[in-house]
Amino acid sequence: MDRKERLRNKKRIVIKLGTTTISYEETGNINLDKLEKFVRILINLHNQGKEVIVVSSGAVGVGRSALGMKQRPDTLAEKQACAAVGQGRLMMIYEKLFNEYSQLTAQILLTKESVTNEECKRNARQTFDELFRMKVVPIVNENDAISVDELAYGNFGDNDTLAANVAELVEADLLILLSDIEGMFTADPKSNPDASLIHTVTEIDEELEEMAGGSTSDFGTGGMTTKVHAAKVATEAGADMVIANGDDIYIINEIMEGKMVGTLFLSSGKDGEGYDK
Repeated sequence: MDRKERLRNKKRIVIKLGTTTISYEETGNINLDKLEKFVRILINLHNQGKEVIVVSSGAVGVGRSALGMKQRPDTLAEKQACAAVGQGRLMMIYEKLFNEYSQLTAQILLTKESVTNEECKRNARQTFDELFRMKVVPIVNENDAISVDELAYGNFGDNDTLAANVAELVEADLLILLSDIEGMFTADPKSNPDASLIHTVTEIDEELEEMAGGSTSDFGTGGMTTKVHAAKVATEAGADMVIANGDDIYIINEIMEGKMVGTLFLSSGKDGEGYDK
């Protein structure tokens, strides 16, 4: 498989930013320098004729910081209140940064029903298609202020599964999940020095699922288990998926150039079976 050839021709791309990717771990405040660089990268992709969708975490963290809360909120009501405060503030930051390049954005708040109910899915798809036609960059988040799925039960897993559902909804070519991990390893690299990075996955089997671990971040909620589940959703829908470390936001360019970074999950039925280390 020619990774460079495979990735450079992707046209419709969903990029998910984890909470730890766009905020400071210690405070939960937004890392404006990194977010500004991220927007510049997206503008360049957009200028190449690619259609880009952002699935952004961080609303709860932004709200928590604005409200002066030192610890992660415990109750569902507190989490939803933080989200309600944070969503508008987060979108305001995105709009300000994109406006520097005269690029229009649109906020889309989804719930689980939006991607499971057929009528809702059809309406959402029509909205995305019209935004693409208008050259607008959609910025998606789960509607945490009213939804209980992610906040209470973790079903969307820090937007990992939501991003995969969006990729399926819009028939994306590529899904990129950026978080605080390098990719998929054969074991937990923090506890096993012999763990090695899996560069390419062509089949998600039971062995691979057993390698998945949990989340250790105080601000994020998505662990490797949710990322593997997201990979199943995306690849079965025909989209390749890459898990990569968003610490250096320019890794997006490296992914699009086909460099051997992160873990690439190939869409179903492509290039053999198993995984390559």
